[in-house]
Amino acid sequence: MPDQVKNTQPEHVIKQCQLLINKGHLSQASENLENMLTQNPGHIEGIYCLAVCQRKQQKHTQAMDNLNQVLVKVPDHGRAHQEQGFIHKALGETSKAITAFEKAVALNPALFGSWRVLADEPDYSNRQEAKKHVDWLSSLPPALVSVSSLIYQKQLHRAERLCRHFLKDNPHHPEAMRLLAELGNKFQILDDAEFLLASCLEFEPNYKRARLDYVHVLHKRQKYNKALTQAKILLDSEPNNSNLKIGLGNAQQATGDFAAAIKTFESVLLNNPDNYSIHLTLGHALKTMGRVDDAIQAYRKSYQIKPDFGDAFWSLANLKTYRFSSAERQQMRDQEASSTTAINDKIHFCFALGKDLEDSELFDEAFSFYHSGNTLKNEQDRYDSKPLDMSFNIQKNNFDAAFFKRNEKAGCPAQDPIFIVGLPRAGSTLLEQILSSHSQVDGTMELANIIGLAHHLNGRKVVQDTPRYPGILNKISTDDLTKMGELYVEETQHHRQGAMFFIDKMPNNFRHIALIHLILPNAKIIDARRDPMSCCFSGFKQLFGEGQQFSYDLADIGHYYRSYVEIMDHWDKALPGKILRVQYEDVVADLETQVRRILDYCCLPFEQACLDFHSNKRAVRTPSSEQVRQPIYQSGLEQWRNYESHLEPLKEALSKPKKSSKCQGRC
Repeated sequence: MPDQVKNTQPEHVIKQCQLLINKGHLSQASENLENMLTQNPGHIEGIYCLAVCQRKQQKHTQAMDNLNQVLVKVPDHGRAHQEQGFIHKALGETSKAITAFEKAVALNPALFGSWRVLADEPDYSNRQEAKKHVDWLSSLPPALVSVSSLIYQKQLHRAERLCRHFLKDNPHHPEAMRLLAELGNKFQILDDAEFLLASCLEFEPNYKRARLDYVHVLHKRQKYNKALTQAKILLDSEPNNSNLKIGLGNAQQATGDFAAAIKTFESVLLNNPDNYSIHLTLGHALKTMGRVDDAIQAYRKSYQIKPDFGDAFWSLANLKTYRFSSAERQQMRDQEASSTTAINDKIHFCFALGKDLEDSELFDEAFSFYHSGNTLKNEQDRYDSKPLDMSFNIQKNNFDAAFFKRNEKAGCPAQDPIFIVGLPRAGSTLLEQILSSHSQVDGTMELANIIGLAHHLNGRKVVQDTPRYPGILNKISTDDLTKMGELYVEETQHHRQGAMFFIDKMPNNFRHIALIHLILPNAKIIDARRDPMSCCFSGFKQLFGEGQQFSYDLADIGHYYRSYVEIMDHWDKALPGKILRVQYEDVVADLETQVRRILDYCCLPFEQACLDFHSNKRAVRTPSSEQVRQPIYQSGLEQWRNYESHLEPLKEALSKPKKSSKCQGRC
């Protein structure tokens, strides 16, 4: 009998017990794990490992209880679903086993054991697909299967170490290069990911997995024309592949060719009329084009095919102008309450029901659904404010007026960019629509270039490490800062239509004012500001497509707003006159005065089109797309007061006193 583990660190105990399990020493492994869990109750990987051991001992009830405990805490734990599948299979519960294995591979497609069981099940409807996965995983070196599984387990640094070690001996292995690029994508080091995939395709031009990833990375880097070219290459290789046609449609949509995208999606639906997700994607394209009635029909078709598809209902609600029928309301309630509805769908149903009940002025019930949806989303995202707090403290302590004076000769002198920053739901889309109605200004979108540059400067850092960025700005040479500004102007060129100025409306760029000013000292920066309660609660009610994790908890969003105000106050002192603050409530109260003020700041002559912004037919891709196609309205200014009794956590988070700081930008 092996000795008991002497090192009581949970990770060490688990590693040693895994070795014991592999050698068949199950009793000793169980004892060691139980002792460790006595000292570390609730340790997820410890409970999971104990369940594996119990399953192998045929202690199925205890194993299932422990796996349920894991899945309550971590619903996306793919290996726990796989273990449940093994237990159901051992008990002869074939249907339950298949369901568990399907959940497992949906969460972690690298789980060979689940695919193998599904492929061997004679009555399984997707048996051939499972066999393809078995064949694919069997063809890979075991190390790369482990890398892939670790990525799905979100153990990214372990995955990267293993992948790089493999590449030392196999430097041109296409799947290893693709996986390392995937890790770069996960770390948001997108330029590295792009380079790796381009290199991989030089060695293996027919490697479709790499080219698919290449399209996605180019899309994330907003290199939409390049992504479109790659999507066409993929489709040329397999013209009847519906998934590749969908990829082409997404690429067309990204380049702004919505008419072509709509035709592509409609052509896919000719052969796949029951593809609910394509009806949804088609609806999004139609909405962006302003074809709202057609978008509504597409969204409805989507949920008619899949009644529990929450995103279709949320997309209708997110039009802001749609009103649900009584039958739709009942369907949403039934699906939200169903135990079989997936968590993501439940989240979408909660936000859609909240919006519908708000429109019916049933505010208390509306809040209960908003709160439930936000709670579920927050459990998924697990937002942590510490990295942002650390970043802002570094910036406030290092980047003052003297710092910028020392670097006054740095940066690209271009005056083209106009940055609109602030919090989501603060009126930035309205300001963009006003400015882009001017003949000398191009509207673009929420450009990711500045955030991408910040990620690149930060490099691959473990979360608990002190970040390289923004402190590294102290160490970058004048020449390099200038090159960064020039590269920004060059890489954003394809978003423009030929006007003298263009807008970058990424709200979270307020986190990177120092970087922006260092590389583009002549760029204009407009701070879109809104009353804190109105802004924060409007964000709390919004289910965002991606990012904005801070918005799914009232205390978190209040803290985020307060941090935003504090860092903007700092820039007012360090860069006086640099930033123009535009208060949303002032725009609503006196549109013309604020429009003239904005144009003066941007050194632009007044044009009536800026007052008639709602007549601008440009595509708008944010949740405010329908609202900015209407004249200014005041009805939404203080909607939060209808929910005031529920908003104490938000009020408390915002209650820290602030110094008033007015910034009037000057040409």
